[in-house]
Amino acid sequence: MSAALRDAICRVGASLFARGYAHATAGNISVRTETGYLITPTDACLGSLEPARLAEVDHDGKQISGDRASKTLALHRRIYEADPEARCVVHTHATHCVALTLAGVWQVDDVLPPITPYFVMKVGHVPLIAYRLPGDPAAADAVASKITMQRDRGIPIRAVLLDRLGPVVWHASPAEASAVLEELEETARLWSIAKPTPLDPDHIEDLRTHFGARW
Repeated sequence: MSAALRDAICRVGASLFARGYAHATAGNISVRTETGYLITPTDACLGSLEPARLAEVDHDGKQISGDRASKTLALHRRIYEADPEARCVVHTHATHCVALTLAGVWQVDDVLPPITPYFVMKVGHVPLIAYRLPGDPAAADAVASKITMQRDRGIPIRAVLLDRLGPVVWHASPAEASAVLEELEETARLWSIAKPTPLDPDHIEDLRTHFGARW
């Protein structure tokens, strides 16, 4: 198993924890590998991950090595199955995103309005997923269904927001997935502070034209 992938998971976990995007033992990170997946252990602190202790599982979810895999393994696997381009999944209980679900999201299919160009370009549409018990396979089914539905509509997503549990994002690498999560959390913070007017439709069309924004 690639040492570089293990190191990347630990590096991203430490960075998110140090800057307050993750706390205590909440949150998990995984990457897709040629033989299955690497995922953070259950109840592990993202700020103090150890490469050798990451859980290695095969394509069927059977554990091969490392500490016991996170209880959200089913969710991660369903995301990878639903989106072949996903190579890394990150989930945290980021404060402002969780607060958004408590106070009330903008819309069920768009938890935040398009208030900044980088939110539109780097994050895009983020649907709300109804509350389920942590680790409940029904949440994994709901996320996979939403990924498929959005793709069929021609507007693929790379993030969802779990009610009361925080964001789940995915991308081609740990660094890129982390950047999506950070942009989502900071946009939730801006929205809570200012409640700004969304970008005009013409501005969003410019972002589509010039940067390929998926909105």
